[in-house]
Amino acid sequence: MPHTHRKRSPRNTGKKANAGRRPTARRTLRHETPSTVAVLADERDFAAMRRYRSFGFDDHATYLRQVDGLLRALAAQGTHTNVTLFDPTDYEDYCTGLRLDPDTPASRTRYTADVASAGARLVYDGRPLTRLLPDLVHEAEQQATWEYAAALLARTGADNGRTAFSHASRLLRTLVEAAGPGTHHFVCSVPLPDTTLTAALHTTRDHDRLSLGEASALVFSTVLAAGLATGASGGIVLRTTGTPDTVRGWLLRDGRLRPLTASEVFAAYCTDPLTGEPVPPEPGVEYEAGHPLE
Repeated sequence: MPHTHRKRSPRNTGKKANAGRRPTARRTLRHETPSTVAVLADERDFAAMRRYRSFGFDDHATYLRQVDGLLRALAAQGTHTNVTLFDPTDYEDYCTGLRLDPDTPASRTRYTADVASAGARLVYDGRPLTRLLPDLVHEAEQQATWEYAAALLARTGADNGRTAFSHASRLLRTLVEAAGPGTHHFVCSVPLPDTTLTAALHTTRDHDRLSLGEASALVFSTVLAAGLATGASGGIVLRTTGTPDTVRGWLLRDGRLRPLTASEVFAAYCTDPLTGEPVPPEPGVEYEAGHPLE
């Protein structure tokens, strides 16, 4: 049936037209407004929030399913959504500092907008939450490592920190270039009195094309720089995928990075770090000397 229009006065027509446009405009604005969803990733954080009566969940698995459904609903509406972590301890400090009642949805929303959204986050890409969370947790760990290493580096003095970071960046470029074509996984570890800083970098190289994560490279360089600047002991391990896999290593000590010999790499990998007892070598792995760093 064809659509028919009934003639109305100009005043009524204007009112009806405006009334019809407002909801459409609001929906458009809602679709163009980004959203941030802060999620309690593990059971411990979830348990900490259950002390608030306004937090209406009793089971972590059910909670995660509900968050997953919310994310899918936002995506179906065309809303750009970031996923971040909700930290109950940080939330409590935030409410105390602003004299907010932590047992209200409004306070949780404000915390997410003010604090959580500025932390580590990922863009929701349609993956199930169970698959997204490990990447989000890794992102948060990387950011925390970088912040700690950067603060440690800053305490060594501005000039010393800049020099150490430039040196670490050059060393990383040398290591990546020396690794050559293939798939490589670098790990830098710097044990400290109160913690151990660990950074990982995955690279692939096909002839002249190099692929690596810039954020991971920044964290790696900062951790290495912190070790160089403070004179801490530590090291770098490189594992190259192949047939067989190969493992190389470098020792960090007194502000210098020294290549390990093949026998030193073998000894490091084939010794239990807790007991000092020998352990069998890993099948299908060759232990080789670290590349020179000149």
